[in-house]
Amino acid sequence: MAIVKPFKGIRPPAALVEAVECRPYDVLNSEEARIEAGDNEKSLYHIIKPEIDFAPEVSEYDPKVYEQAAKNFQKFQDNGWLVQDEEEQYYIYAQTMNGRTQYGIVLGAYVNDYMQGHIKKHELTRRDKEEDRMKHVRICQANIEPVFLAYPDNPVLANLIRKYTATPPVYDFIAPIDGFGHQFWVVDNKTDIDTITEAFAQMPSLYIADGHHRSAAAARVGAEMAEQNPHHRGDEEYNYFMAVCFAASELTILDYNRVVKDLNGLTSEEFLHAIEENFVVTPKGTDCYKPQTLHEFSLYLDGAWFSLTAKEGTYDASDPIGVLDVDISSRLILDAILGIKDLRSDKRIDFVGGLRGLEELKTRVDSGEMRCALALYPVTMQQIIDIADSGKIMPPKATWFEPKLRSGLVIHKLM
Repeated sequence: MAIVKPFKGIRPPAALVEAVECRPYDVLNSEEARIEAGDNEKSLYHIIKPEIDFAPEVSEYDPKVYEQAAKNFQKFQDNGWLVQDEEEQYYIYAQTMNGRTQYGIVLGAYVNDYMQGHIKKHELTRRDKEEDRMKHVRICQANIEPVFLAYPDNPVLANLIRKYTATPPVYDFIAPIDGFGHQFWVVDNKTDIDTITEAFAQMPSLYIADGHHRSAAAARVGAEMAEQNPHHRGDEEYNYFMAVCFAASELTILDYNRVVKDLNGLTSEEFLHAIEENFVVTPKGTDCYKPQTLHEFSLYLDGAWFSLTAKEGTYDASDPIGVLDVDISSRLILDAILGIKDLRSDKRIDFVGGLRGLEELKTRVDSGEMRCALALYPVTMQQIIDIADSGKIMPPKATWFEPKLRSGLVIHKLM
């Protein structure tokens, strides 16, 4: 069973939400955050990217930067830019991208469910990134940003969401830069709160869609606080971390594409000939060509696009990892031909989220920065669930979820 609970969210008054909210900490660098925040002292970047309050040469990992996050979090509350709700409640968060809307329930997810594997992951975390978020959670004593979870489709929750989203939202805005819509409702009815809690209690597992480092950090800090509390009971707020849970069928996963700096000493002709051993190669001309199905890839090389279709026998359809296009391309092209062994550390490869489009791949190759580009068909949510259920881990840089959760709509205090 998945244990969840409502919580007393800390959130901006409706009139201030557009001044406070921002993109998540890990989709932009410090300089970009500094520019986006500008002279807006209410921007949540002052809490999640507090290095913007210092000179550019100050590291985002400097101890005084973490201290600044806590100071700014308190300042936001003192100034009334963030206000805590008086009662425990759930929240509904809707995101609209390209005319399509997905609805999530904001809740407290149980730390022990993560520790025991009932909240399932599909990616490895990097210890340095995990430690960074742990420091941030520790010093703020709060989950400032949520984890992005998925749950199996549930008609009870779908009906409840429809009930609330038929009413006016408390927040309703279009985010700058990407133009995606965001709406937010409060679930404060006791019967509805119990309905949500009970519906999740019937689910054997939840699945991390995005935010593996945030979830690991939040759970580990919660476990630390439990261990350090001699009077620990098990119902304290630190036993839970903030998450937004979406029905799995509603989520959009975009392609996560690759660009490579060189052909490992091969000419273009030799490279294509090597690919033909395991793929059917079909020229597609100069117009951008997007893969149409699983096991088809698009290659951009020397100003032209090619379709690469994996031949039978090059992958194991019964293996939840081996059947993935990210694994097929990594094994048979990046590793075997181009000599790229470690996607996490090799400097010859870079990754481009699908929201940027195939034109971004073309631009980076045509500029001479990169030698070729490889576009992949998106991973499906069912593939992610199958891998998580099998206890296996996906190859790195396999998924790109859009739209990203906006930060600053609600915060969860641990005490």
